[in-house]
Amino acid sequence: MTAQPDQTGSPPGPATGRIIISVDAMGGDAGPSVVVAGIAKSAEKNPEIGFILHGPEDTLRKLVAKRRGLDGRVEFRDARDVVTMDDKPSQVVRSGKQTSMWSALESVRNGEAAGAVSCGNTGALMALSMIRLRKLPGVNRPAIAILFPSSNPQGFNVMLDVGADIRADARDLLQYALMGASYARNGMELPRPRIGLLNVGTEEHKGRAELKEAHALISEFAERSNFDFAGFVEGSDITGNAADVIVTDGFTGNVAIKTGEGTASMVGGLLREAFKYSMLSRLASVLAITSLNRLKKRIDPRRVNGGVFLGLNGTVIKSHGSADDTGVSAAIKLAFTLAQSGFTEKLAARVASTGELTQDVAHANEAPDS
Repeated sequence: MTAQPDQTGSPPGPATGRIIISVDAMGGDAGPSVVVAGIAKSAEKNPEIGFILHGPEDTLRKLVAKRRGLDGRVEFRDARDVVTMDDKPSQVVRSGKQTSMWSALESVRNGEAAGAVSCGNTGALMALSMIRLRKLPGVNRPAIAILFPSSNPQGFNVMLDVGADIRADARDLLQYALMGASYARNGMELPRPRIGLLNVGTEEHKGRAELKEAHALISEFAERSNFDFAGFVEGSDITGNAADVIVTDGFTGNVAIKTGEGTASMVGGLLREAFKYSMLSRLASVLAITSLNRLKKRIDPRRVNGGVFLGLNGTVIKSHGSADDTGVSAAIKLAFTLAQSGFTEKLAARVASTGELTQDVAHANEAPDS
């Protein structure tokens, strides 16, 4: 059963001027202690954030009490059940009302929090988000957007969809482009982002029929939606500087990011082995320690931990299940940044306006030749 809000100290609500983030303390690989450590790190960096923490209240109170920086900044919602990584989304939708994940989303639905963060089961989180928060009017399929390290000046590219839905037709890809552009503006402060459509080549005659149709639609909307369309891009451009936003379907996007993460992990392991090969290579590693640390920080996935669920009536951030306190803090910062910018409202307005435009384009294309 859900407990009443904690009333000790100064409640972290509108009276304090703080932006409230709803956090699912359960479901991550490392347990609630890491999540609490993450929100403590976030609280230390930003006094404008308050938290609603969801999970077994007695356990969470003990963990929070050890963090002085969280005094008066956390409310509790008692939720005894946990969504595990093995739970099927359909099962969670039917019988997950007592879980911390459900409770975290309810705080957003009820207007108590500006966004939700969870390290839990991705499929279950998306299913519950669609049920509890609902899709924005005009959105056919929500998308998950992530930041991927790149050679662009901002250091990262937006990529979507990376796993919300394995299918996407031309209209879906157009909506992904529009939502990705809005995310780049509000989350990365890029006033006119460049959109690239992922394909097997950059030539316009290449690719499946829906990609060619999406190419035409995105080109049609680029100027009126205030972004530049870079056309088709290839896999090598995901980490390149040809575009700021990479648009693709969820199947291709998920395979791409998992391949990238696996390759980065392998290269890191090989590099460590190389520096251990001989006494001379160990000496070289000592001399290069500053550059190596700079490289590690540059590609550290924890700094941009968090996939944003786009197309919902509320902000939901999916943190990696294996995230440490730095990763959790980064996911919370992302939720805070988007809330500060009024991202959900701006995205809703964008989707609504483009819904009318897509109907106009469709009617124009269906009109008989005169």
